[in-house]
Formats: sequence, C-alpha cells, structure tokens
Amino acid sequence: MAKFVGALIGFFIGSWLGAIVGYFIGGFFSSATRSTAQGNLRDGFYNRAAGADSFFATTFLLMGHMAKADGRVSEAEISQAEALMGKMGVKDEKRAEAIQYFKQGSGADFDMQATLHKFAAEARFRADLKRNLLMFLVEMAMADDELHANEESMLRRVATAINIDMSSFDRMLEMLKAQHAFSGSSGRANSENELTLAYKAIGVPSTATDKELKRAYRKLMSQYHPDKMIAKGVPEDMLAIATEKTQEIQAAYDTIEKARKK
Repeated sequence: MAKFVGALIGFFIGSWLGAIVGYFIGGFFSSATRSTAQGNLRDGFYNRAAGADSFFATTFLLMGHMAKADGRVSEAEISQAEALMGKMGVKDEKRAEAIQYFKQGSGADFDMQATLHKFAAEARFRADLKRNLLMFLVEMAMADDELHANEESMLRRVATAINIDMSSFDRMLEMLKAQHAFSGSSGRANSENELTLAYKAIGVPSTATDKELKRAYRKLMSQYHPDKMIAKGVPEDMLAIATEKTQEIQAAYDTIEKARKK
C-alpha cells in the first residue's frame, strides 16, 4: 500500500518520473515498518514464548521467596511447593528449572523488588497476566488450606509493585479463597457457610438474578480455559491448575443451583 501511495504523491508532484521515484520510496518505508514490527514481536513482550518464560521464572522465584516469608523454608513448605508443581502440571526439565528458581527466590540475596519491577515493565499492558501471577501465588500460599499473615503481607507487596490497587486485590483474594474452599482437599463439605462461600467464589451477591449468576459463571469458566490461559501468557507447563480452578468454580455454581432449585 505504501508503494502506491508514494507513487500517487510522486505523480502529482513530478508526473510519471515522480511516480516511479515515489513508488520506490514508499517501498522502502513499507519494508522498514515491517522490519520494525517484526522486531517488536521478536524482542518485546508480544513474543509469547518470551512472555511465558518470564511468567514461569517470576512465579517460582516469588514462590521461593514466599516460602521463606517466615524466616526459613521448612520441609513442609518444600513438599507443598513440589505438590503444587505437580498440580500445575510442571514436569521433567521444567520441574528441575522451577526448583532452581524456587531455591533462588528463597536465597538471602534475592531481590524481590527488582524481580517485580522487571515483570511489571514486561507486563505493563497485560493486566490479565498480572492477575494470573497473583492467582498462582495465592494458590501457593493456600496450599496448606490457610493464608498466613506474613504470606498475605507479601501478596499485598507484590500487588502494589505490579500496579494492582488494593481494592481490586481484596476482591480477587476473596474470590480465590472462596474458590479454594471448593477444592477436593479443603473439607468444606456440609459447612454451614457453604452457600455464602459459593456466591463469593462466583463473585456475585446472593441477590443476583439467575441470568447474572450464569453470566459470571461463564466468564470465570472462560477465563480458565487453556487456550485463554496460554493467550494470557501462562506457560503450557502450568496449565493443569486451570482444570482444578474450573472444578472449584463448577462445584460452587452447582451449590448455588441446588439451593435455588429448593
């Protein structure tokens, strides 16, 4: 297109000779623009492979740092981290890589702020990627079915560093904690506040209409669809956790549906 625009401008300025010159000048700018765009795709965060690598590294570095939030990394925390890697679907070479990042993050010389500053710069236009990072970290923190004060404090520092406001973080944390209550290992069955938790897990008030409830449910299920997760920068090696999240959401939704039918 740039070639023909250049030719047209050249024709009006200098007749046919100008058109020929304009055609080649337009071609030059077209090639330069195409080259720049390819460079941005290759070097910037739009490069999906590079983005997934950054997400993977940042997640496990911060998991290691969170495990040491109480001053030391216990055997139980190491076991929880390994179990979470299995739940995420991290295997073989990627598992060894994740363990190295975890150890690095738990080291005394780990600079959390520098890591978060780098991630925030790479994901500056990707709010969904930032939320996914927090989701994985909350899953790590809740691996023992409890969110400790020092873990929540670190999660808030992470949210601040990647430019997520506290009100958004609070809403997200409430939903994730409620969803976790519907995991297979939580033991929340028959609890008196199960229905209250179910509404929090879906993110709607108990006064929501059936239509509003279904819309929120479908949005959450779509959010954790593997294709959507990959598009949001989550590595394929960590997608297994999406299956568990959809199961939690489904269990919460079924709880509400059952109560409403009564």
